[in-house]
Amino acid sequence: MNQRTRIKICGLTREADVDAAVEAGADAIGFVFYARSARHIDLARAEVLARRLPPFVTPVGLFVNASDADIAAATAAIPALLPQFHGDESPQDCARAGRPYLRAARMTAGFDLLDFASRFTQAQALLLDAHVDGYGGGGKVFDWSLIPSDVPLPVVLSGGLHAGNVIQGIQTLRPWAVDVSSGVESAKGIKDAVAIRRFCDAVREADARSAASPA
Repeated sequence: MNQRTRIKICGLTREADVDAAVEAGADAIGFVFYARSARHIDLARAEVLARRLPPFVTPVGLFVNASDADIAAATAAIPALLPQFHGDESPQDCARAGRPYLRAARMTAGFDLLDFASRFTQAQALLLDAHVDGYGGGGKVFDWSLIPSDVPLPVVLSGGLHAGNVIQGIQTLRPWAVDVSSGVESAKGIKDAVAIRRFCDAVREADARSAASPA
């Protein structure tokens, strides 16, 4: 059965970018709470931006080895916030958030994604990104052949996606969702409304091609 690929636009810092993502049809938008990221925003700013979201568009908070207190403050300020853990968090660390979450996996040769998935069974999905120095996204595409065909959790494909390669990614992997940040930017943390629209249109084109192809 063909499914609609969900779309997450990450690293939003401005009202105009939130509005552009919503207008283009994004299902989720991401706020980066990792202080060392060029796309970092503080909680007060994220709370303001999250208020612009209409129903059924999910705010996601990206955390890297954050304290329980910081995570609790964020989920209290933004009640619909879906945590995304991008650091060295254990399953127990993630569970203490007390709500559904996404777990990022940093893909590289030799990484056992199936073992990783078996430890994070409570995650709503695994977000697969390239392994780069430090934490967070590096805007790099990883080797998609590293992804086993039998991952037991929904997959969010990330890492260097843009309008020019997301169709191939969807057709090759059939992920539950795709995640983009640098691929729709004019500068770090500054999104481009036209690029956002092109990316979302490309995702819908990929879904249409999948629906039209023989089973």
